[in-house]
Amino acid sequence: MKKYLHLIRFEQYIKNAFVFAPLFFDSQFLNFNNLKNVFLAFICFCIASSSIYILNDYYDINEDKNHPQKCKRPLASGSITIKNGLLLMLLLMISTLVVSLIISKDLFFVIALYIVLNFFYSKWLKHIAILDVNIIAIGFILRIVAGSVVSDVIPSIWILLITYLLALFLGISKRRTDVVYAQSGKDVRKNIEGYNLVFVDIILGILASIIIVCYIFYCISPEVQLHYNSKLLYVSIIFVVNGIFRYLKLVFVNQSTYSPTKIVLKDRFIQVTIIAWLLLMSYLLYFRS
Repeated sequence: MKKYLHLIRFEQYIKNAFVFAPLFFDSQFLNFNNLKNVFLAFICFCIASSSIYILNDYYDINEDKNHPQKCKRPLASGSITIKNGLLLMLLLMISTLVVSLIISKDLFFVIALYIVLNFFYSKWLKHIAILDVNIIAIGFILRIVAGSVVSDVIPSIWILLITYLLALFLGISKRRTDVVYAQSGKDVRKNIEGYNLVFVDIILGILASIIIVCYIFYCISPEVQLHYNSKLLYVSIIFVVNGIFRYLKLVFVNQSTYSPTKIVLKDRFIQVTIIAWLLLMSYLLYFRS
């Protein structure tokens, strides 16, 4: 069972929590009917993303065998046969399409677009530098859209913009790990020649700055201030800034080779900043009289 949980990337399901963002920020998280629909959309995205992870592992199997960490993946290591892996992928893909269609036609189209887009990503587009991380970012935007279509909540431009930038930031940080491995003589990814350490580090610095500036503008935006009706929103900037600073420290100073998801799951400092930010935002949106 453990090897199959590894194959479907159970630990990566945290990314799919973005489907709850429109509902959360629209102060409707306590609306049971909408919450139920969004939770079902979350399940659909978990199943869909697992099928894509298997597909990606299938196409990357030879490269993963040469990777110091990815060589432990079930298909690359041989602990799960290619046949069984592909059968599970098809089962998951069909299941999420059928369930999403039952829930909502709009959700079905979002899930189908996510699967088609990631098929092309896994087969071809991930080998094109810059375009590869943009495809990843679009995947996060689709998660936001999925949560929106099943709850009839229109996501704000701020949510879409910051999500896109944050996803680019995390995608580029993953590429940095591959660049570091490539410089040590390990051929881990075909498109890595489109990056080098200086280029990646500059982009990370630029994106970190843009994310912080965008979040500050979000906090001082008149319509946002009207929505929250509280000066405490400014306090949340502290958690965002220090969370990004901590992540950059782990990448640049500690030279962490963990994926962004593993960093979030392992680093106590980042976990505290995220929890503190969520508690503050929850208080402002739901519990402040």
